[in-house]
Amino acid sequence: MNIPLMDLSGCYSQVYDEIMEKTKHVINNTQFILGEEVDRFEEEFAKYCNVNYIVSCGNSTDALIFSLKALGIGPGDIVITVPHTFIATAEAITAVGAKVDFIDIEESTYTMDPQKLKEYLERQDNTENIKAIIPVHLYGQMADMERLVEIAKQYNLKVIEDAAQAHGAELNGKRSGEYGDVATFSFYPGKNLGAFGDAGAAVTNNLQLAEKIRMLSNHGRLEKYVHQIEGYNSRLDNIQAAVLRVKLKYLEEWTDNRIKKAQYYTKLLSNNDNLVTPMIRKGARHVYHLYVIRINNRDKVRKKLSRKGINTGIHYPVPLHLQPAYKYLGYKEGDFPISEKVSNEIISLPMWPEIDKKSIKLICEEVNM
Repeated sequence: MNIPLMDLSGCYSQVYDEIMEKTKHVINNTQFILGEEVDRFEEEFAKYCNVNYIVSCGNSTDALIFSLKALGIGPGDIVITVPHTFIATAEAITAVGAKVDFIDIEESTYTMDPQKLKEYLERQDNTENIKAIIPVHLYGQMADMERLVEIAKQYNLKVIEDAAQAHGAELNGKRSGEYGDVATFSFYPGKNLGAFGDAGAAVTNNLQLAEKIRMLSNHGRLEKYVHQIEGYNSRLDNIQAAVLRVKLKYLEEWTDNRIKKAQYYTKLLSNNDNLVTPMIRKGARHVYHLYVIRINNRDKVRKKLSRKGINTGIHYPVPLHLQPAYKYLGYKEGDFPISEKVSNEIISLPMWPEIDKKSIKLICEEVNM
């Protein structure tokens, strides 16, 4: 038996012919950078997210950086995010010269805890330099955006949604990208909507913000050879846009399959008192980029599963405040206890839209033994 953590071949076989046809069309037209496929993808993904504007980029880290810069955030400013996320979230903050600081997560959902954010802000003598928060929608579920936005408005903070793992996730009828000033998405191949390489985007309902992000992504210009500012070179190429356009048509089908497979996992694991299955926030649509459980004897279980040919992952084993890269912030073990606890207990079980129930049953039997 060999069950991978993620298998991309199922969805690729479903869309292979369409993608090859689209790719040939791009090659024959010899329009590789920007162009029609990029324009059409931006229109279609903006509609999917229920937003007015989208700016595609070379990757989602750049989308975060450009969003921060477009909001005027830079040296001397502080941006708050969570320690339980991939380092790209924090890297983007320091890349614009701002200081990153952390808020612990909710134990139930692994996303930014609004109460802890409120307490953090209330402790500060002066919040003038605190400019923004970046809640991370993790594993396919949105953070508690209504409470976070309410707190952000109270303190005049900008809100950037890190939606890299939340394509099509919803909370109280709104999709990821609708709550914040701006939201960023990753189209890394393993994401729910993935390209055939690196790709990302920022979405917003603010035209001025969208234009600033677009200028930053394309050498500071909105028209050829007229550079309003100094920018960067981070553009979605036409072939990747063509791939994403094809796959976007199937995203809802694949998401429904993920939800059904997650529900089957939860059904089979629900009687195991030694573990915690994913909690779905009230009013939320969880799109299960990953199926993550928590279990006390995590390392022992992972080794047992590995011996049976079942691959698992840990997202993420070391919280950012304990990473060597952020030693300079002066945090120590115990400063963010929920993130630390979760990082020692989580396991990502195999998850992709086409995983069959037989494989899930075998995995759950091993976990429950």
